[in-house]
Amino acid sequence: MDGVNSMRQRLLHAGLIISALLASPVPGLSQTFQQKGSLRVTGRPGQAAVLQMNGRSYIDIEALARLINGSLTLKGDQITLTLPESSGSAPTAAQTTQAANSEFSKDFLKAGIEEMSVIREWRSALVNAVQNGYAVTDDFVAGYRGQATTNLRLVSVAISTDSDRSAYQLLSNELRSMQKLSDKILSARKNMNYISPDALKGDPLDQQILTCARSMAAMAASGHFQDDGTCN
Repeated sequence: MDGVNSMRQRLLHAGLIISALLASPVPGLSQTFQQKGSLRVTGRPGQAAVLQMNGRSYIDIEALARLINGSLTLKGDQITLTLPESSGSAPTAAQTTQAANSEFSKDFLKAGIEEMSVIREWRSALVNAVQNGYAVTDDFVAGYRGQATTNLRLVSVAISTDSDRSAYQLLSNELRSMQKLSDKILSARKNMNYISPDALKGDPLDQQILTCARSMAAMAASGHFQDDGTCN
């Protein structure tokens, strides 16, 4: 950008000089000025004549303004050339901050993936126990619940962007859903109720846990928060 600004300043300086010279006739000026080609600006249509005098090149400032789609303002003996905004200009501090806040931070993303991994393992172990008639005890559940709770705490510590904060709420919802499903099976075992091997097939709570997990995985892959409602 420094190179572009420097070029613009040189063109503006040259344009001001030639305009002043053309506005104030000087004896013999027509003999000293010679046209030496034309000026083109990349990305802009048209061209402007380039004049040369005493080995230096000049361009009329009005022609320059038209060429770069700028505008001239006259106030007394001062001429102001307003340049068009460049689409390739550097982002402002506010834009940079907004972009940063729309993304997951590195630490949060890592902690969030680890939390979802524990919840996935918890669900897989629970489904396997139900399908094969294994006992589901307090000790069985406690290990997964403790690890998931600890990991969620680590996730909260890693929050640093708006996306982190929003995704944390969904992770908390997912953990609560997993806890409800686990408590449901544990309660049935404690009450000696029969649990069919297919008990979790089509279970609404289990399906919600699965769809939320897929949604969270998609968000992690994109690096941005997108709430599709499946984790609420």
